[in-house]
Amino acid sequence: MAITAAQVKELRERTGSGMMECKKALVEHDGDMDAAIEALRKAGIAKADKKAGRIAAEGLVVVELSDDAKTAAVAEVNCETDFVARKDDFQAFASAVARRVLQDDPADLDALLAMPLKDGASTTIEEARKALIATIGENITVRRFARMASSNPIATYTHGVRIGVLVDFTGGDAALGKDLAMHIAAHDPRPVCVSEDQVPAALIAAEREIFTAQARESGKPDNIIEKMIEGRIRKFLAEITLLGQQFVKDPDQTVGKLLNGAGAGVVRFERMELGEGIEKKTENFADEVLAQVKGG
Repeated sequence: MAITAAQVKELRERTGSGMMECKKALVEHDGDMDAAIEALRKAGIAKADKKAGRIAAEGLVVVELSDDAKTAAVAEVNCETDFVARKDDFQAFASAVARRVLQDDPADLDALLAMPLKDGASTTIEEARKALIATIGENITVRRFARMASSNPIATYTHGVRIGVLVDFTGGDAALGKDLAMHIAAHDPRPVCVSEDQVPAALIAAEREIFTAQARESGKPDNIIEKMIEGRIRKFLAEITLLGQQFVKDPDQTVGKLLNGAGAGVVRFERMELGEGIEKKTENFADEVLAQVKGG
């Protein structure tokens, strides 16, 4: 049977697939819209599975905040290129994922992926992810998320689309909360935890081992070496704890002193940076093109 432009248009709107893919699916199923949708859905899943092994280190870190500012969420959604990260449909998907985290507090990533992308919709986040892969042509992953609920207002900050911060704090005001969130986003090294008592013992032990090896190379007596090690440990703890760090807007005081002066405190924080910990594949573009030419 003849396939009309209106049928192709309807199928494109319902699936997000390309025009030629829609026309082909309708032709193969004699204009049966439901059968064509099912075929495109299966094709999308197949494409998604094929692209699953490709590295996705670009994308967005999205922050969502409740109306009363007492619940917040941050999520990282990845794609392969910065070009796709700027596309409206990818950004809408990432924002919807973060909103679902905010609203429904999923227990883990699998639970999140099984949830509906939008309120009242039957399409799950995982189904929407695979459909988006079929439409865009890149691997897309929902990598991680964090949610924070508190009796206190939560401060949030996003640095472009690459860093998202949530801060649960007491005392102070909104301006202080924003300053704290900006500090956590900007400080190098990034804070690992709020205070020294929260630093993992294994991390301190590893650093102590390194400092000990370095100090022994000095040839100084053991009692001097021990003082050198302890001094370096104190410096290390100050560098990685929020309270011990020099405040980025006023390096003459630590964050701890800033909070004390404001009668404020930090309960906890979350910091998420795009692509953190993902090993990116680096290739020489000219060599890649040449390899393709030779392959052809």
